[in-house]
Amino acid sequence: MSYQGKASALQQYGQVGAQSGVACATPHRLIQMLFDGALDKLALARGHMQRGEVALKGSHIGWVISIIDGLRMSLDKETGGEIAQNLDALYGYMQLRLLRANLHNDVEILSEVSTLLRTIKDGWDQIPDELRNTPHAVSEALAAVTEATR
Repeated sequence: MSYQGKASALQQYGQVGAQSGVACATPHRLIQMLFDGALDKLALARGHMQRGEVALKGSHIGWVISIIDGLRMSLDKETGGEIAQNLDALYGYMQLRLLRANLHNDVEILSEVSTLLRTIKDGWDQIPDELRNTPHAVSEALAAVTEATR
């Protein structure tokens, strides 16, 4: 099998693994997967930016913006109240910063957004297993994340 054939097979295997992971995931795990995906795409965008690979950089930044949009849409602004509103604003800020990073090839902005996403993800990851699917756990985690990002 050629190198390209092996790479294609590995990519297909990874896609099957990701699809089965999504199918079996809890809502909490799905959010974790979104954070992981955004952080991975940011790292790839940084590499493409540093190598001057404009199209690939833009594609990966676009993926991150889309993932953040998914995170925004998952917010329950009625139940989450001020916390959800603050996260919505923070996600919007990150999306604008990513557009600016793309336009100006600014690696520092990618680092800023990565730090913000990692902080939110860390709060999300700290929800104890027994509370992960209860509404109160999500509210408490969002409160901790909001406090950490101020």
